[in-house]
Amino acid sequence: MRKNKTRGLFEEQFREEKISNLKDPLEQLNSFIRWEDFRPVIDKAFAVTDPSRGGRPPFDRVMFKVLVLQRMYNLSDDNTEYQILDRHSFCKFLGIDSYVQVPDAKTIWHYREQLKKHEIIHEIFSLFDEKLQNAALMLKDGAIIDASIVQVPRQRNSREENRQVREGVIPEEWKNKPNKLEQKDLDADWTKKNGKTFFGYKNHIKVDNGSKLISSYVITPASVHDSVMLEDLLEESDKGQPVYADSAYSGKNCDNAIIAAEMKNFTHEKAYRNKPLTKKQKKQNTLKSKTRSRVEHVFGYQWMNLNAAQLIRYIGFDRCAQAIVLRNIIYNFFRAIFIIKARKLAIAL
Repeated sequence: MRKNKTRGLFEEQFREEKISNLKDPLEQLNSFIRWEDFRPVIDKAFAVTDPSRGGRPPFDRVMFKVLVLQRMYNLSDDNTEYQILDRHSFCKFLGIDSYVQVPDAKTIWHYREQLKKHEIIHEIFSLFDEKLQNAALMLKDGAIIDASIVQVPRQRNSREENRQVREGVIPEEWKNKPNKLEQKDLDADWTKKNGKTFFGYKNHIKVDNGSKLISSYVITPASVHDSVMLEDLLEESDKGQPVYADSAYSGKNCDNAIIAAEMKNFTHEKAYRNKPLTKKQKKQNTLKSKTRSRVEHVFGYQWMNLNAAQLIRYIGFDRCAQAIVLRNIIYNFFRAIFIIKARKLAIAL
């Protein structure tokens, strides 16, 4: 049996080196992301305080990094506070060297609510997208469109209650029970896919083909059909590019949206009853799939590395949308880092 040894003089240094050698993702974020650049945008969500009034100073506005930790590891506010107190790597990522600097759960909740109230998360995505374009990481050699279901806790409602909610009416029983009403998500909706039923929202995204970076997104209830949001995803800067999508985006409305955007249509052909695909159409779909399937890598990364397979435990569209968009931002962080390292570029974003 190995005997315990006293701590050596350089033990902490060796520990940090070992963590670094294991490619700590948080260390990579700090190495390549210029967090200070987000401060002007984030500060819009907070009133200017007068330090002469005294009291505890506000936490650093770039506590945005705390929200990044939450989404990466799918943590509640209470668990986030505990994990920051407990984990050396979290403290190092946040630049915290004393427990008194750790924000409590209520502070984390308030910070996130302020960002939601002022819709700051969308500005953060736009700012980072601008950085990606300025660094020429967006190749603009094609756009891929797809959507992924994001589940939230299921609502145990009756059919009649669901009908009323869809019509914008709050059931009378809920009005008399405010505590029950607070736990009801009136914005999420049901959908079916591959014979299975899901409850929640959809993350509609457009991915830059060459870089696999997310260039735009739209968040909707899960019941909204994928094709409905195609027009909202296409941008003026996409002009002249090919657009790839599966057969869910076929049909006149989608074709017209692509024509209006002046893009080249490479969506999959769709078979109909009594009108199967020809051999030529099947062959063309197979060729298109080689490009279109790249969007699955994006969702796959989010599922495996950002806990996208787990429920988002917020109630209401605004809170859930903020969490989903933050996931898209974090994906772009790590995808951009991968590209920078692969190309051996000496830049930070």
